[in-house]
Amino acid sequence: MTQPDPVLVELISSRLRDIPDFPKPGVVFKDITPLLADGAAFGAVVRDIADRRRGTIDVVVGIEARGFIFGAAVAHELGIGFVPVRKAGKLPGRTRSVSYDLEYGSASIEIHEDSFVGGERVLLVDDVLATGGTAGATARLVERLGGVVAGFGFVVELEFLGGRAHLEGSDVVSLVTYA
Repeated sequence: MTQPDPVLVELISSRLRDIPDFPKPGVVFKDITPLLADGAAFGAVVRDIADRRRGTIDVVVGIEARGFIFGAAVAHELGIGFVPVRKAGKLPGRTRSVSYDLEYGSASIEIHEDSFVGGERVLLVDDVLATGGTAGATARLVERLGGVVAGFGFVVELEFLGGRAHLEGSDVVSLVTYA
C-alpha cells in the first residue's frame, strides 16, 4: 500500500484533539469528533480508505463505536455491506464473542454468527490502533466465522503502544501515526 498523502495527514492531524487523562489518568485520548464535524475532512478520510481497497474486499467490519462511523461510510462509498462488531451484550440473536486486553483494562466483543457465508474478503476499520487488542480480537472473530481478513484501516495509530505486533502479517494502513 502507498503511504498516505502528506496533505491528508496534515488535514487529519489538524482535526484531532487530545483529551488528557481520559478514560483514566495517564491516558491521552485522541478525539476524532472535530474531524467528523468537518465534512470535507471526513469525506477525504473515507475516500482514501475506500480507494485503497476498491475491488479487493467484499465487506467492511466496523469496531464499536467509532469504527462504526468510518466503517459504515467506507462500505457505503464502496457499495458493499457493513458488519458491526459490538461490546458484549449489545447484539440481538446468536453471537460469537472473544475477550481481550486493551491499553486500560480488558473487554469482550461479539459479532452475529451469521455475518459471513464464508470466504468474504473483509476490511476491518476503526478510528485508532493502540495496543492492537481490539483489532486482533475482531480478526479472530471474523476468521472463526469464515471471513478472510484482507486488511485493517485506521485513521490514527499510536505506534508507541505496539499494536501492529498483534496484527503481524496483516496489511495495516494507518493514515496518521504518532511515534
